[in-house]
Amino acid sequence: MGRVTRKQWWAAVVAAGLVVVSAGLVWFEPWALWVDETVHEALPASTAVSKPATGVGDSASSAASPSGPVTVARGTFISHEHATTGTVKILRLADGTHTLRLEGLDTSSGPDVRVWLSDAPVKEGRAGWGLFDDGQYVNLAKLKGNKGDQNYPLPPDVDWSTYSSVSIWCDRFDVSFGAAALART
Repeated sequence: MGRVTRKQWWAAVVAAGLVVVSAGLVWFEPWALWVDETVHEALPASTAVSKPATGVGDSASSAASPSGPVTVARGTFISHEHATTGTVKILRLADGTHTLRLEGLDTSSGPDVRVWLSDAPVKEGRAGWGLFDDGQYVNLAKLKGNKGDQNYPLPPDVDWSTYSSVSIWCDRFDVSFGAAALART
């Protein structure tokens, strides 16, 4: 084996640098911070469930369930790692299912951002950034867009009432972009 020349050494350094930069771009996706995705989903709807009448004049048993969604919990987002505003609602649909709805959401875009239902308390500032994966949480889905109104159906086996908060969570960097405490209505 011969001796490595200065030219060969620099070529190896440049090649290694390109590999590191390329891997960093793939991992961090910095362009995602400047790309907004706006979503405008309508309120979810389901068919009203009617109860059969049991007798003449039995108006209570023949009444239909509410035809529109009913808000059973709500909260307002606070900022964590990134400025985040908007509201969150848990809606009970006429068929008894539940949906988490984000309204007027405005946050940063980023790699692998998720919507989490969590039992963690919502804390202001840096103290609240990393709490949401410490306890129980449900990863509902990848965030559809960093702006707008969007719906996330809750799995039937999830008891939403055991969770006290919602986080817009960056799974790549284990940090909350913003969170909202849920209050029953």
